Amino acid sequence: MRYRLRDIAEVIRSKNAGPFQLTIDIMFPNRRIYEEVKKSGVVNAQLFADLYRVPVEQVTFTEYDEAMALKGTIPRAIGSGDFGDTDVYGAQQHAPLLDVEVPLETPPTAEKGEDESQ
Repeated sequence: MRYRLRDIAEVIRSKNAGPFQLTIDIMFPNRRIYEEVKKSGVVNAQLFADLYRVPVEQVTFTEYDEAMALKGTIPRAIGSGDFGDTDVYGAQQHAPLLDVEVPLETPPTAEKGEDESQ
């Protein structure tokens, strides 16, 4: 079955990574969901490139196992605070990821924060 990231992630957020880059974090409530999303391959550098219309070569994608998080860093179209910038902190740029659908083998029935690997 497929689930939207907004329904299975604990946190999806964006923020500046300096004045010319934006970083987007997707954090999961438990190890099982994180591993299934990672294994699906849906969330990757190409997804960030497509959603944010940047060349894939300019995307830094990180699987951060210790934090059960996936992270994409992309260049900002307009530098933070420059003329025309509408989000000086980069805090509202995560929205394109909310409706991305990811297949899960098992429904995400665990309570948020419960780590099934323990």
